[in-house]
Amino acid sequence: MPSILAVSGSPSPASRTVSAVDHALSWLADRGHRTAHLAVRDLPAAELLAGARDTVAVREAFDAVANADGVIVATPVYKAAYTGLLKAFLDLLPENALAGKVVLPLATGGTVGHLLAIDYALRPVLTALGADHVLPGRFLLDIDIARSEAEGVYLAPQTEKRLIETLERFDGALDLRGIGFSAARPQLDAEAGDLALANGSPAAVGR
Repeated sequence: MPSILAVSGSPSPASRTVSAVDHALSWLADRGHRTAHLAVRDLPAAELLAGARDTVAVREAFDAVANADGVIVATPVYKAAYTGLLKAFLDLLPENALAGKVVLPLATGGTVGHLLAIDYALRPVLTALGADHVLPGRFLLDIDIARSEAEGVYLAPQTEKRLIETLERFDGALDLRGIGFSAARPQLDAEAGDLALANGSPAAVGR
């Protein structure tokens, strides 16, 4: 089964973004995928901000990205864009680090006014890193995500439904990856277009 890495860029230790990512990875793991979660906030800040690529922690993070078949890139939206913490990590990645991978952007925010941050802020960077197929992604409202020690992660029913629909598309794209993106492109484009419409996104298919 494909291996999936989630890269989350929230600076908060009590992050709704991380809660949503853990929920998504649990769903994918239940379907047999190998999953891992790289929280950028756990990398040494001095190394990250200094652009140090040759340290043990940063090299291990690069290896985790390189070895993944699918990558979930998750971030809260601050000031209409993804976090500076995530940007610092993406800036360090080698050229074409996402080539050959299926990439799913996932964002959380306090208002639907931040919805377009996926397409206008995050997607161009993922494309610049060589991603062959970037799904339209999913935006989740903070108010729809909760976490407790007793019950774990809770998503509002409609949010849960939309996230699972997105993960099913991600899962399907990972399966198509095995036959090659060129051969699978018509189906990938059709599915991405359907998801963009469902998500209320103006994303151009295949960007």
